[in-house]
Amino acid sequence: MKKGINIWSFREGMPIKECVRLAKAAGFDGIELSLNESGEMGLQTTEKEARELRDSIAEAGLEIAGLATGLYWSYAMTSESEANRTKAMDVCKKQLELAAVLGADTILVIPGAVGVDFIPGSEVVSYDKAYDRALEAIGKLALEAERLGVAIGIENVWNKFLLSPLEMRGFIDAVGSRFVGSYLDVGNIVHSGYPEQWVRILGDRIKKVHFKDYRREAGGLHGFVDLLAGDVDYPAVVSALKEIGYDGYVTGEMIPAYKHYTEQIIFNTSASMDAILGRTDYKA
Repeated sequence: MKKGINIWSFREGMPIKECVRLAKAAGFDGIELSLNESGEMGLQTTEKEARELRDSIAEAGLEIAGLATGLYWSYAMTSESEANRTKAMDVCKKQLELAAVLGADTILVIPGAVGVDFIPGSEVVSYDKAYDRALEAIGKLALEAERLGVAIGIENVWNKFLLSPLEMRGFIDAVGSRFVGSYLDVGNIVHSGYPEQWVRILGDRIKKVHFKDYRREAGGLHGFVDLLAGDVDYPAVVSALKEIGYDGYVTGEMIPAYKHYTEQIIFNTSASMDAILGRTDYKA
């Protein structure tokens, strides 16, 4: 497995070039970028700009582990608003296009939501409508993914949707494309389940993996903690990943960054991932 770091783990506003420098210094193999509304990697980013960014990251000795985005919290494929649903699909198409230029083989996609507790005033959508809309949208987007050769990785997030590994598996199988699979976030599962079970049930449908950690007794967003400080059974998770033959990127997504000495979270995460992946010279 390769070791990646998500760009959200860095201080907000840090230039991509500086994030890449730190990721390389900390020993990561790759960096996961994010498509934003604007900025260095935004909805207006051109193919030429993406190609130049790809080349600069390669010159720094890193790979691009994937392309995420937080825009699906604003634009949802499950929304009651047709305009909002269309915008969400346009975001996904832009993600796919940029990923193809960047050389990233997978994008992170949130297919919508039934409700989102941590966003005040978030739209609530009937579960059956959300499922039908998401399935229709991802089914259409799968054709674009196949054309570009970039996989859509559906992330399990706190969206009150696709709540079990059985349902996630069924949704992916209903789409019926080898370019649609799971972007498994092990930390997001812990409040309601066991990530190692998700790994075994989803099997080769898993396209990418996010490493986070979560402390159940804390609850809510405050439960997210440094790797190895929470309740994720990482020995069991890694064992399950090896069982299914997963050898792609596991990417640390550390949110929020530290309030002080923000760079340190990058190095701490790298060291913890080395321990998780058995890359250390010592045994616990």
